Amino acid sequence: MPKTVKNALLRGRKTVEEVIHQGLDTVEDVVQVGRTKVEGVIHQGFDTVEDVLQHGRGKVESVLKIRRETMRAAVLHGREDVRIENVPVPEAGPGEIIVRVGAALTCGTDLKVFRRGYHARMIVPPALFGHELAGTVVQAGEGVEDFAPGNRVVALNSAPCGECYFCKRGQENLCDDLLFNNGAYAEFIRIPARIVAKNTLHVPDHVPLEHAALTEPLACAVHGFEDSRPRPGDTVAVIGGGPLGLMILHVASLMGCETIAIVKHDGQVEAARQLGASHVVQTTSIREAIKETRALTEKNRGVDIAIEAVGVPDAWEEAVELVRKGGTVNFFGGCAVGTHVTLDTNRIHYSDITLRATFHHTPAICRKALDLIAGGRFLAPLFITGHAHLYELNRVFEKLMKRSSEIKTAIVP
Repeated sequence: MPKTVKNALLRGRKTVEEVIHQGLDTVEDVVQVGRTKVEGVIHQGFDTVEDVLQHGRGKVESVLKIRRETMRAAVLHGREDVRIENVPVPEAGPGEIIVRVGAALTCGTDLKVFRRGYHARMIVPPALFGHELAGTVVQAGEGVEDFAPGNRVVALNSAPCGECYFCKRGQENLCDDLLFNNGAYAEFIRIPARIVAKNTLHVPDHVPLEHAALTEPLACAVHGFEDSRPRPGDTVAVIGGGPLGLMILHVASLMGCETIAIVKHDGQVEAARQLGASHVVQTTSIREAIKETRALTEKNRGVDIAIEAVGVPDAWEEAVELVRKGGTVNFFGGCAVGTHVTLDTNRIHYSDITLRATFHHTPAICRKALDLIAGGRFLAPLFITGHAHLYELNRVFEKLMKRSSEIKTAIVP
């Protein structure tokens, strides 16, 4: 028995030594010789990743071309006629990108378009609908260098040409060839090359996409406020408690102005207070609004700046009555085509009142707006008061038409 055990041990040990020896050779071979294969795999892998980044994940990982030919999107057909349809998935051309929509926001302009069935400058049906969005790049077209698949971006709804008379004078919002883009209420959206180059911005990692989508309306609000030429400590009255009225109010408050919100509905009162209103005047009577607002100023002299953010003739006329001598009125809210108002020319002239109107935004102001959101002082969460899926879009607009307390609803495809 001992001999057998000894033999077993000896034979076993020899076998183990052979296994170890051969194994070490194998390991050495892997380490010394086979490493080239590993390096090859890694190198090829990096090539693949690089190819993905540079060439758009193989045209959106081939998912859009092979597994999916269509996507769900809102199509405007006319007055109060928006249909959720299957439409072709867009593909990026030279200089363009395709963005998977993370959140698209409702806005007053879209509500007007829904009611009227068109927008003379922005959209003619049948057409893809919606313009406030943020999302993730899934495809980058030839020549795109600043964006790659996986980047989180906010793509603005327009871009100026940079070549016309107005662009060269720094008035890019008045560009003769201002390019607009629609189609935010969809799973994917194509961003035209000019907007990619001039007005698409990277979203910081800490900023939720639905907050980043506020960049476009906030840019309009910042433009309207700055265009009113405010000075520190000015008293600013904002007529209207809609999304843009509340944004202007909030921006004015953040900039150190005393703010007066003039609103009609109960929900707007609390929102205005949360967003920094020093005073809130709630009334449906124009005369009462003028009386109460002026009473909040020293010796009833009126406010330094009155910003109309409703877009109705009565509110335009009201704004002129709110300001002090030497004050400024900004007709920010756009009225329907062909609208006319009656103003007291005697008061305007002898009180030296400045009348201004502000339209849209510029690329520089859009960057300022996103910085304001990313900085955290702008209370973005207060503006997102509802969430809905794409198929619920009609219900959302019907609710907004009834003057609900919602400010903005994030539509998630």
